[in-house]
Amino acid sequence: MCGSLASFIGMAIASRELSANLSTFQILFFRSLVGLVVIAALLPRLWPEMRLHRNLGLNFLRNCIHFGAQYCWTLGVAMLPLAEVFALEFTMPVWVAIFAFLILGERITPPKLIAIGASFLGVLVILRPGVEVLDPASFVVLIAAAGYGMSAVLVKLLTRSNSAGVILAWMILMQLPMGMALALTDWRPVVTGNLPWILLAGLTGLSAHYTMARALKILDASVAIPIDFLRMPLIALIGYLLYGETVSAWLALGVAMILTSNHYALRAESRRARRAASDART
Repeated sequence: MCGSLASFIGMAIASRELSANLSTFQILFFRSLVGLVVIAALLPRLWPEMRLHRNLGLNFLRNCIHFGAQYCWTLGVAMLPLAEVFALEFTMPVWVAIFAFLILGERITPPKLIAIGASFLGVLVILRPGVEVLDPASFVVLIAAAGYGMSAVLVKLLTRSNSAGVILAWMILMQLPMGMALALTDWRPVVTGNLPWILLAGLTGLSAHYTMARALKILDASVAIPIDFLRMPLIALIGYLLYGETVSAWLALGVAMILTSNHYALRAESRRARRAASDART
C-alpha cells in the first residue's frame, strides 16, 4: 500500500509539472509509451493468450472509457488544487456500486445506499453550489471518477476470460495509438527538463495499479482501502509544500463525509461476506 500511495501521488505531481509545457494528450501518450517499454519484456509470455482475442471488443470499450477518464483526471490535476482532485476522485467507489448494479446486477445494499447518499452530499459540501462559483474543472474530475468506476466494472467482467497481465497489455497497446493520434492535434515541443517527469508519470502510472492490486491480494479490502485514504492528507501536504495550496474547512468536511461513508460501507460489506462464508461452511 505504501507503494500505491507513493505512485498515485507521484503521478499527480508529474502530471502537474508536465501540464505547464505539454498538452494533456501528450502526457497520456508519453505515459503509454513508457508503459510499452516496461511491458515489452512480458509480451512474448502474454501473446499466446492475447492472440485468442477474448473479449477484444470489451477491452476496446473499457480502454476508450479509461482513456477518457485519464484525460479528465489529468486536466483536473492541471487546473484544480491537488487535494480537491483527490477528494472528488474518491467518489469512485460510489460509481462502481452504481455501474455494478446497472451492468452486473449486483445489489445496492443499505450500507452502499448510505455511502452513495453521503458521498454526493460530500461533493455538494466541497463544491458549495449557490455559494461559490462552480469551477467546470470540478465536474471534469467527477466525470473522471465516474469513468474510472465504469472501467473497474468492465475489468471485473474481463477478468472472467482475461488474465490481469493481458488486460494491462491491451490497455497499453490500445491507449498508445489513441494518445498519439490526439497528441498530434496539439503537439508542443518537448524539452530535456520534461524527460524525468515523463519517466515518472509513465512508471507511476503502471506501479500505482500493480501495487494496489498486490495490496488487495495480500490484505483484506477493509484494511487496504482505509490505508489508501491516507492519500488525502498526504496530497494536501504535498500541494501546500510544492504549490502553496491550502485546504478549506469545507473541503475537509466534504472529504470526511466521502471517506467515512465509504469506509462504513466497506466494513459492512466485509462483515456480510464473512457471515455468508461462515454460513456456507456450517
